[in-house]
Amino acid sequence: MDLRKIKKLIDLVQESGIAELEITEAEEKVRISRRLEPPTPQQAPLATPTFPTEVSKQVKEGGISDLPAEKNIIKSPMVGTFYRASGPGQKPFIEVGQQVGTGDTICIIEAMKLMNEIEAEIGGVVKQIFVENGQAVEFGQPLISIG
Repeated sequence: MDLRKIKKLIDLVQESGIAELEITEAEEKVRISRRLEPPTPQQAPLATPTFPTEVSKQVKEGGISDLPAEKNIIKSPMVGTFYRASGPGQKPFIEVGQQVGTGDTICIIEAMKLMNEIEAEIGGVVKQIFVENGQAVEFGQPLISIG
């Protein structure tokens, strides 16, 4: 397995917070694990923001009641890079104000060089897109609000 690929896998494990990753390609196998130490009483756990900047701004300025209903927010199912279109210069899958149906492709998240099409879990009108094209996203991070 290519050393650069192994380095990228190590970086992915560190950035994502997972404890272990195992990859098998043909006859080669790589396992990357890290020791997760519980915080000591003097050490507070690091807070990881779960909302993108725009949502955090809404919470600070208008309060939590201004946020869309939780069931109407499509969240990232994985760590990766968010893309609004299938390729550079291509038309975005969705725009604010557009009607989408359950199962429609709404974006792509690239993870480990794999392009994963993300489908709408509910149908409705796209109210807000919380992340920018090419932005890194975390697992569970709000991506799109559909109303």
